Amino acid sequence: MPAELTLGAEEELHLVDLDSWKLVGRAPQLLSRLPAANYSAEIQRTTVETNTDVVDTLDGLRAELLRLRRLLVSEAARDNVGVAAVGTAPSAAFADFELTTTGRYGRMQEQYRMLVDEQLICGLQIHVGVSDRDLAVEIMQRIARDLPVLTALSASSPYFNEQDTGYSSIRTIIWQRWPTAGATGPLRSAQEYDALLADLIHSGVIADEKMAYFDVRPSSHAPTLELRVCDVCPVVDDAVLIAGLFRAAVRAAEIEILEGRPHEPVAAPMHRAALWQAARGGLSGNLLDRSLHPRPVPAADAVWAMVERLQGPLTELGDADEVRWLAESALARGNSADRQRAAYVDLGRLEDVMELVVAETRGPAEGPRPAAPELRRYRARAGDEAIGSNRRPRPAYEALVEVFRDLDADRIDERARARDAWVAEHGVTFGVEGTQQPFAVDLVPRLVSPHEWDDLRRGLVQRARAIECFLRDVYGEQRILQDGLLKPDLVVGSPGWRDEALRLPDGVVRAPVMGFDLVRNEFGGWRVLEDNVRNPSGAGYALAVRELMDAVMPDLPRPSGLLDPAGALALLRTTVLGGRTDGTAALLSSGPDSSAWFEHRVLAERADLVLVGADDLEVVDGEVRHRDGRRLDALYLRLDVELVDLVDGAGRAVGAEVLDVAEAGAVLLANAPGNGVADDKAMYCYVPELIGYYLDEHPTLESVPTYRTGEESEYRMVLDRVGELVTKPVDGHGGAGVLIGPEASAAEVAARRTEIAADPAGWVAQEVVALSSHPTLAGSLLQPRHVDLRVFAYVTGTGPDDVVLGGLGLTRMAPEGSLVVNSSRGGGAKDTWIIGSDTEGGPV
Repeated sequence: MPAELTLGAEEELHLVDLDSWKLVGRAPQLLSRLPAANYSAEIQRTTVETNTDVVDTLDGLRAELLRLRRLLVSEAARDNVGVAAVGTAPSAAFADFELTTTGRYGRMQEQYRMLVDEQLICGLQIHVGVSDRDLAVEIMQRIARDLPVLTALSASSPYFNEQDTGYSSIRTIIWQRWPTAGATGPLRSAQEYDALLADLIHSGVIADEKMAYFDVRPSSHAPTLELRVCDVCPVVDDAVLIAGLFRAAVRAAEIEILEGRPHEPVAAPMHRAALWQAARGGLSGNLLDRSLHPRPVPAADAVWAMVERLQGPLTELGDADEVRWLAESALARGNSADRQRAAYVDLGRLEDVMELVVAETRGPAEGPRPAAPELRRYRARAGDEAIGSNRRPRPAYEALVEVFRDLDADRIDERARARDAWVAEHGVTFGVEGTQQPFAVDLVPRLVSPHEWDDLRRGLVQRARAIECFLRDVYGEQRILQDGLLKPDLVVGSPGWRDEALRLPDGVVRAPVMGFDLVRNEFGGWRVLEDNVRNPSGAGYALAVRELMDAVMPDLPRPSGLLDPAGALALLRTTVLGGRTDGTAALLSSGPDSSAWFEHRVLAERADLVLVGADDLEVVDGEVRHRDGRRLDALYLRLDVELVDLVDGAGRAVGAEVLDVAEAGAVLLANAPGNGVADDKAMYCYVPELIGYYLDEHPTLESVPTYRTGEESEYRMVLDRVGELVTKPVDGHGGAGVLIGPEASAAEVAARRTEIAADPAGWVAQEVVALSSHPTLAGSLLQPRHVDLRVFAYVTGTGPDDVVLGGLGLTRMAPEGSLVVNSSRGGGAKDTWIIGSDTEGGPV
């Protein structure tokens, strides 16, 4: 008997208090006012399940879903309750679970304990009419390869227990813990399926056939084949798309069976892996293709491959045009997980994310209409900070993007010429291979929201304190070595170790100025990429870029609370002087040949530091003095050589003399010799350990997974994966020596393997981070470029109040097609608009 191919759906829907945006157990009251034919209870009192009538078309299913939602929303509103069609409610916590009081659910809670207590999840079940159960059992095994695509399209559960899980569908992961979740394994008939159910029930593991939570199953209560892998979707059209694809996949499998085509089952581990991959990345990552030996492909490609493969059945069912349009719309706006994360990045409150999903659940079917027009020629990608996957500006960027929309090509070119003239007039240059080149600046600023800045500040203050504690310890008591947390040769034998640093007095601040390189991944999470505690550059360029933007782009609307980067100048001076506001401080530079000579001049002038070189210093009566006789209380070291090696034009070892004065405590050095031991790329791996050891705290900012090739176990793995990893010399800086494996040629990969093999301790490897992107002017068009962020901490001690994050940041952008942002490798910069929180009292 052929499949009837009718359609139906069940949606599990969260109930939300519209004042607190928390889950509320009002299901019993609401169900008493709703028709039992279409509404029923679920295991938690915070959920209502809807059951559509049987329909024949996608339009009919859409109408049913809307009808049932509207009635529920209307009834719930009488109790000040909203409805959220998402896999997990963003602001829900474990304590929100309320068990529906029936004997069956009570037994389940007693038997499964935490599985039930954490069951704050909601799914979408699609039913397709297949009354022949033998046919249904054979079909459900043939469509297993399509399930990851449907899971990715539906993903709507990135948040669980009030935190971002790192998954697009954590509901999938939670659901897979049930003993009968997943695939059934090979079955030849409905009789074998029924025998399997009977065995499971007799085992006592499940109570009845309703608890057969397989990915796809013959329904326990209707003559249908039931899809069970999907999160419930706030946008009705996403559910309609999934229904259209599932029905076409059922029909395609039926045709194969009728034509006697053989079936090659997917191996159970690969099936689990493919579903896990879909739950992890959703539409923002890769999915596994349908080949016999699956390989990762971009999620959008997998969706379109499924649409194309099912073109015949879709046409037969009359769904081809609609499914194609629905797929295009879904990929443009992203799944719910993508939209939820974008809403959180904008405002930083899970309550706002909950408000978004409640609004989307309310309708219309295609989702809320976006306010901003589309950037048709923008190459939208997952992880873009300003432009969503639907090519529309995110709310925080709407006003900025509108300014660039209003500028035609001639006026943009005029602004670009004005920018270049300003750079030339003010001498904004950066040294590359001994020559000073104009500093490249893009005219589209980057926004850092108040909640993001608060999170970064907490994490970087913690990190700076731990690094300063470490520097004092290893050049002092060396407790961390004695306690065995670090091997002595990792520290004392590192490229950044300097014996002369042992001479400095106890208690001096070793690294008053620290720079941190940060990246955001495609999910919006920040990671620390590198620590810079020798002589981090960039603050002066951040100041210059803001002044350039004020001159060239004065019409860009500045957001309320925008921090003034010039506020960091007073911090710099006070920090260099060890927390004092009086005294004379100097910036000791290697001079015009230094790559950051422009910055040295800017910081000295703006922070009231005396700009000096080796020839300007003399040591008299145990004091460091300027040649004009002024006593210098502190030196901010911005040298291209070690201090002890610094000589003046006459060959006098002025650096060694200064070090003698510092040893006696008569001059402060910022940043001190030997700090390289802390920003060694190998030491980066241990910073989380330093935070635990010195502060007894858990790190609040994550690092990028990093491998130490000096460790035998990691050395072999890195050699095998050089083509997949980013490899760096441990003492490298400015992007020198960095090889991005996926972008490298076979010859470059082979050469790097040889280099690592020759000196394993001299290298580290990191996983490739899918850096976020940001719109950048390419001629008159906006196009995405990868970006990172360097920010600066000013340190006067090791206590929580002794570290202040400056209100400025340098966003560095990579050239087109590259992940390397360094100026020395062709990168440029953007103005970084950091928006202060209420705790900062407004702009600096």
